[in-house]
Amino acid sequence: MRDPITILRVHHEKDADGIATPRDEVLARVRAYHEQRHGNVRWANRAAFSEATALFRFRVIPGLSVESLYIIVCGLKRFEILSVEVLGSRYVEVLCREVEPRGNVL
Repeated sequence: MRDPITILRVHHEKDADGIATPRDEVLARVRAYHEQRHGNVRWANRAAFSEATALFRFRVIPGLSVESLYIIVCGLKRFEILSVEVLGSRYVEVLCREVEPRGNVL
């Protein structure tokens, strides 16, 4: 658990003219284990998630249910969550794909 990550929820706010602009809402900042996709046995078993380019594993965050609608920011990269799995009652494993950053990156 060495990489600091930020978990975001993107919501759209409408201004007075009715134009929706996306806003990032920070839900949590935690430390996580981060693994990029590479050719080993564990990634071969995840063939169903061929889009996934990264895996994050972190402790369960009390009061927060991580969903596939959320975004993870690690360094200067943004990752869209594809799959969430709770391992036992202590850890959450998330498969993500990298997306293009937009505007300000946290």
